[in-house]
Amino acid sequence: MSQTPLDELDDGRRLELLVNAIVDYAIFMLDTDGTVRSWNSGAERLKGYSARDIIGTSFSVFYTPEDRAAGLPARALATARETGRFNSEGWRVRKDGSRFWALVVLDSIKDEQGRLIGFAKVTRDITERQQAHTELLESERRYRRLIEAVIDYAIFQLDPEGNVATWNPGAQRIKGYAPLDIIGQHFSRFYTPEDVASGVPKRALEEAREHGRFEAEGWRMRKDGTRFWASVIIDRIVGEAGEIIGFAKVTRDLTERKRAQDELKQVQEQLIASQKLEAVGQLSGGIAHDFNNLLMIVLGNIETAERNARQLAGTANLQRALSHAKRGAQRAAALTSRLLAFSRRQALDPKPINVNNFLSNMQDFLQRTLGERIEVETVGSAGLWQIEADANHLESAIINLAINARDAMPDGGKLTVEAVNVSADDDYSRVNPELSPGQYVVVCVTDTGSGMSSEVLDHAFEPFFTTKEPGHGTGLGLSQVYGFVKQSGGHVKIYSEVGHGTSIKMYFPRYLGTRQAPVNEPEDVLPEGEKIETILVVEDDSDLRTYVCDVLRDLNYRILAAPSAQGALTILLQEEPKVNLLLTDVVMPGINGRELGRRAQQIRPGLKVLYMTGYSRNAVVHQGRLDEGVDILEKPVSQAKLALRVREILDRPVKE
Repeated sequence: MSQTPLDELDDGRRLELLVNAIVDYAIFMLDTDGTVRSWNSGAERLKGYSARDIIGTSFSVFYTPEDRAAGLPARALATARETGRFNSEGWRVRKDGSRFWALVVLDSIKDEQGRLIGFAKVTRDITERQQAHTELLESERRYRRLIEAVIDYAIFQLDPEGNVATWNPGAQRIKGYAPLDIIGQHFSRFYTPEDVASGVPKRALEEAREHGRFEAEGWRMRKDGTRFWASVIIDRIVGEAGEIIGFAKVTRDLTERKRAQDELKQVQEQLIASQKLEAVGQLSGGIAHDFNNLLMIVLGNIETAERNARQLAGTANLQRALSHAKRGAQRAAALTSRLLAFSRRQALDPKPINVNNFLSNMQDFLQRTLGERIEVETVGSAGLWQIEADANHLESAIINLAINARDAMPDGGKLTVEAVNVSADDDYSRVNPELSPGQYVVVCVTDTGSGMSSEVLDHAFEPFFTTKEPGHGTGLGLSQVYGFVKQSGGHVKIYSEVGHGTSIKMYFPRYLGTRQAPVNEPEDVLPEGEKIETILVVEDDSDLRTYVCDVLRDLNYRILAAPSAQGALTILLQEEPKVNLLLTDVVMPGINGRELGRRAQQIRPGLKVLYMTGYSRNAVVHQGRLDEGVDILEKPVSQAKLALRVREILDRPVKE
């Protein structure tokens, strides 16, 4: 085997060639005081000095001025002398003054007797690695500053078991824990007891572990025990080998958003319920109008038959039958009236009411109505404001509520009717959009009865809805109350819970005027005319028109009749005959009765007008009240009431 050139060299020469061949490391020797004694090509490339420039010079020339001032070169030699090795990283200086980050190893060299004869020094330029490390540290610092600057989100890490490993200021602000309080604790303590019991935290980690992410919203707990609605995201963190090393968790407090959403949902549900009631009211009002016309004919003819029967002998059975028929027709009229109340088409005649006096006067009546097993208490308030409402309908509303309360207390109980002043602000009106901001008097009827379930509450105001046995209620009581209060410009709220009674609050706007209510006249006689007074009757229902004309003729009035407003205007445009009173229906095809009354008074100034209505359909009622100066009869009207009202208006002085 032939020999290579390296085989011809001695060991020293081969070592020299090896060291000089290494160009990525500076490898050189120092004597015991730090003077450079050898210099390889890697040292020349790295530090910029040639062997002739540097051999015989102290190695301290490679250190920065600040390190030399601090005595670092001497300490490096001392460490290598004492321990056999010194290694470090730091800034070093090239011949041209530029700096580089160096990895330095300094080993002691000893002879065969163990005496120190110098040092072997190896230096490597790791500036790029250090720069990358510095950039990584700076990136981590920026990330940490970013996380710590976020206070609207709780951002923290969990270990693989779900224990809190980091904690940012946002987490402390939202959840209330300081880092020392929570780091090392399991994240399940943020969950409600019921969620912990059902295993929600465990399932959240399992989903994040298996699918990479868990995302949800729900109630979470703060340190002080209060709850907040949270948006939660848990992402798994995977190591270089693909193993799960923990989880990143982000939580945001969405309590305000949820509250706004819940309020919006509540308002939408209220609007849907209101629209449903409005649709039913439209239908009810139309039915009531036609039914009232029929009832007026039935009741009127029964009244005529009763009067004639009294003049005949041996008609006791006939009179009893007529009485029963009349009572049935009156009950039908009462039902129709309640339908009109619900549909807000009754003609209210509101007057100022002192609610304290009103409730005080109702105390005894309510007690007699409800019986001894029910304790009745009416409670007013000092400085209670006045309201403007129809007193008869307000009384009916309270009686309806009282009777419902009595039925809910079969074993006895207590009924309280109280009134207080309240001011509805914008927040309340936002949640209850049917009530405008302002001042109200609240009349509250509260019982200690069986209460209502949430399902019953959802339908409580609907007409014909009842929980009573068949034959023991029409289901129109609460709907009548609802319609009356709404037509009076107010609002109704029901608060009830099964086993804890019911409280119904009626909100009436505060009245700031001074107008006083007139005194009602009795209705026990049928005053007649004198054959010289003429009444023009306008009614589109032919049967009802015939009946009204017959009643008025029997009362000695001269009668003209027209089936429509156009027919009535044709009569009024003629010079003769003279007309003393226009008695007209309100709701008619074409020109309605209210418009007919205005045109009639333009044709014949001073003409007196009396309106009849099955329901108003806003012709004579606006914003829930009867138009000023309008006289009206609500169908079905008795003959006595018709006679009294006609006589009253005819005898009223003509306004100049």
